Amino acid sequence: MPDPTQQYPAPATTQLAAQQRRLRIAQGILLLFHVTGFIGLGFSQDPSFYLQFVPLNLLLTVGLLLAFQPQRNITFVWFCLVTMAVGFFVEVAGIRTGLLFGQYEYGPTLGSKWLGVPLIIGVNWLMLTYTTGILARYLPLPAFGRALVATFLMVGLDVCLEPIAVRYDFWQWRFDVIPFLNFKGWFIVSLILQVFFNRSDFVKRNDLAPFVYMVQLLFFFGLSFLG
Repeated sequence: MPDPTQQYPAPATTQLAAQQRRLRIAQGILLLFHVTGFIGLGFSQDPSFYLQFVPLNLLLTVGLLLAFQPQRNITFVWFCLVTMAVGFFVEVAGIRTGLLFGQYEYGPTLGSKWLGVPLIIGVNWLMLTYTTGILARYLPLPAFGRALVATFLMVGLDVCLEPIAVRYDFWQWRFDVIPFLNFKGWFIVSLILQVFFNRSDFVKRNDLAPFVYMVQLLFFFGLSFLG
């Protein structure tokens, strides 16, 4: 007969422990990929081998991130699709007109293109919008205040990213000058997407989001520091 004094873990406790294990595994995978990329790009004599994995790294990051989104309902799916579409087509408008971000064109690093824009760009806009939107939810602010904070987080990451993007041919600016218009355009588009994020009706909680933003920020800031 079982010992009546034996203590069994409550289901909620067991579920929480399993969730924490999943989180640690996901963080470990992301850390491994980003540290490998950082070492390869920062210290290799020929970084081209590591650059070919940039789209894969982005897809892996977004896949793990979205796996920690609870209750992926139809509204959440719609948010993801609209955000990716908006992000992609503003880039199409950007390279064709130069009015949104300045005069630039994409290199080969980000993979296959359509209309002159890498297909992966929409995924990148989704990752940044979703991650920063989740982070801003931690603040006791009204919806528009959180949207502004998340927008500044997106622009801040872009500031760290830009020198690296040029160095490794993600994209190139005319006359090799990053215009202020780029950050202004990023701010406007990001704010629109953040308002859309806040108005979309789905659970806005993700345990992996803070780690994703932190590892991205440290990755690009570290490469910028190496010069």
